[in-house]
Amino acid sequence: MNRSRLSVAGLLVAAAFIATGCVSKGDYEKLQADKNKEIDELQKQRGGLQEQLKGLQSQKTSLEQQQADLRKQVDALEQQKSQLLTATQQDKSQYDALVKNLTEEVKKGELQVRQYKDMLTVDVAEQMFFDSGRADLKDTGKAVLKKVGDALKGYEDKVIRVVGHTDNVPIKTKVFPSNWELSVARATTVVRFLQETGIPPERMVASGRAEYQPVAENETPEGRKKNRRIEITLIDKNLVQEGGPGKK
Repeated sequence: MNRSRLSVAGLLVAAAFIATGCVSKGDYEKLQADKNKEIDELQKQRGGLQEQLKGLQSQKTSLEQQQADLRKQVDALEQQKSQLLTATQQDKSQYDALVKNLTEEVKKGELQVRQYKDMLTVDVAEQMFFDSGRADLKDTGKAVLKKVGDALKGYEDKVIRVVGHTDNVPIKTKVFPSNWELSVARATTVVRFLQETGIPPERMVASGRAEYQPVAENETPEGRKKNRRIEITLIDKNLVQEGGPGKK
């Protein structure tokens, strides 16, 4: 009888448990679904974070490479700066030496020494070298030009460009039909004389600009006098190779 009573009680408890279990199962399935969804979201976030991490690592590598490249550029710029400072000091020394060798002529106003970037230029008034309308070098001009030639001999890394300039007064003779021929002939005469002083001809270039590169107005006698000149310029060989001797 006790055994029967226990069986009935067990059945009642089991029924109650099953009934209670049916309600909990629904909640559990909902919770399980929510949890699965949450896990999916977390996994997606994790995947996204891993992708971000890869991207950041790639950016880090790229930035490190850029930093290394920038260091190289800075080092190269520092080297260029040092070279430019050295070149500037050399140019200044060359300029000072050239002016020193031609001090008397500069003081007399017979010629002018100018420095522009990597170039040194000696401007000589026409009347120092030539009579009007002629391209024969005067004796007074030879003395000055010899001093110029002696001063230029030491610059073996330079090309010597000689350019003849005139004013705008027309000339028409059997020898010189125009100022073009006159300016070129004068430049050639100077180059030939410099060659005789010992400057290698391959270091020199002669050209004429006639009246087309004035430094003053041609409306006055003083202006025309300034425009009638011989321009002797020292140019780095590298510049001549890159841009040609006629470029400034």
